[in-house]
Amino acid sequence: MITQSGLHITQACNALSIAKPTFYRWNRQPNKDFNAELPLMQEIAFDFPRYGYRRITHELRRRGIAVNHKRVLRIMKENNLLVKRKKSKPITTQSNHGLPKYPNLVKDLAITRTNQAWVADITYIWLVREFVYLAVIMDLFSRCCVGWALSRNPDSQLTLSALRMAITQRGDVAGCIHHSDQGVQYAAHDYVQRLMKAGIKPSMGEVGNSYENAFAESFIKTIKYEEVYMNEYETIADVQKNIKQFIEEVYNKKRLHSSIGYKPPMEFEQEVLNKSLT
Repeated sequence: MITQSGLHITQACNALSIAKPTFYRWNRQPNKDFNAELPLMQEIAFDFPRYGYRRITHELRRRGIAVNHKRVLRIMKENNLLVKRKKSKPITTQSNHGLPKYPNLVKDLAITRTNQAWVADITYIWLVREFVYLAVIMDLFSRCCVGWALSRNPDSQLTLSALRMAITQRGDVAGCIHHSDQGVQYAAHDYVQRLMKAGIKPSMGEVGNSYENAFAESFIKTIKYEEVYMNEYETIADVQKNIKQFIEEVYNKKRLHSSIGYKPPMEFEQEVLNKSLT
């Protein structure tokens, strides 16, 4: 006589095209991936609803449980314990202004050297209780980040700080094209005046066309996925320290880029310079 459970097992085995002895052998094996940490993780998440997976990992270790942060992240995902961010996000591009706007000078431009064209953009970064804003400038030829700045305010002082860093690092940049969106931070009088003083030509993409500043947006995406989303920042000082390390030590010096022959930007620039001297 076949019981109801036996019938279900038979049907399942037939559907999966496996023999019942195979199923029974599998069923007798201990579940080695049982989430024994889950009850304690739920308790910690209840007590500290703003904790992300890294803080919960450290709290588990403090309580004597040796666990990898990747495992904690997986368990939290599976059990809906991850902190849910607010869906609203700040506006970084305000192009509805009466300031002068400039034509796109990099469209269809053949990029053949460093300091021929820079691309710039702004993004936001979540802290526990606020946003901070990151402005970046990247050399289009080598993909090297030549300037960046961090601030609580997405204004022209933020973008000016990044621009000053870029000009200081690169020296004589007369003739370089500076390409951005039409945001007020890049159209501001002080910003444009600083470009002109250095001999840099302003260039802007069309409103609503993300492809016109795609390289800068791709750089921002890299920062988000390889640095920002991997961390939980509490203060602007935390962000400053981590972003500096990522851009200056990892991205520029170590990260391989397919567009420049799978080399880091600074290594690529040095190779180009060496070739020009021989």
